[in-house]
Amino acid sequence: MRGITKNFGAVAALTDVNLEVSSSEIVAVVGDNGAGKSTLVKVLSGVHTPTSGSIVFAGDEVNISSPTDALNRGIATVFQDLALCDNLDVVQNLFLGQELKKLRLDEVSMEVRAWELMRQLSAKIPSVRIPIASLSGGQRQTVAIARSLLGDPKLIILDEPTAALGVAQTAEVLNLVERLREQGLGVIMISHNMADVMAVADRVVVLRLGRNNGEFAVKDTNSEEIIAAITGATDNVVSRRAGASTPAETR
Repeated sequence: MRGITKNFGAVAALTDVNLEVSSSEIVAVVGDNGAGKSTLVKVLSGVHTPTSGSIVFAGDEVNISSPTDALNRGIATVFQDLALCDNLDVVQNLFLGQELKKLRLDEVSMEVRAWELMRQLSAKIPSVRIPIASLSGGQRQTVAIARSLLGDPKLIILDEPTAALGVAQTAEVLNLVERLREQGLGVIMISHNMADVMAVADRVVVLRLGRNNGEFAVKDTNSEEIIAAITGATDNVVSRRAGASTPAETR
């Protein structure tokens, strides 16, 4: 994403924002409330059309005009509310709206595919026929991510994947995020939790008041430096792209 600007009337939600993610890379996008994180995600996922700027995906400049367009191009988004139906089981949630049919619903093929996805993610779910209402928060997040993999995406966007989860469930989801990277996917993770960011991200992009305010390679920075960029506590935030060196005293 290059020079992305998004205006809502007289309000500038994003101004000249840049974001890049590669295959097998986790990029965390962080910032305070109102920093523009959700708007940026919605531009990339086709919910909003940018006022100006360009998006290049897999080497080609693209125009993402709708969520369906984003999915067809290989960009999947798991929003914070997960959009799961509690009264349906795992298989029904995975294939809701995209059921496999021949003369009638192909329940066997859908169940087999559901188990394949669960094994691919090393998911700790007792059965794919268990209602979503019976699952923990971490298990629900797993189902939502598995659903996003049905279309074989190249990029997955996770909006606050560990919000409101306990310690064990958070660890389970973070392991899942790392498995996505191991499978060669690019991952954008929106998060407020600095411990989660430092645990799994390769790079951190900071947004402040709708603008870029720093880029850091996780191996060369610390949470205090990132928080300073988020809050604007420093007059000059040094952008550290992956591979940049950091003086030993700042580590």
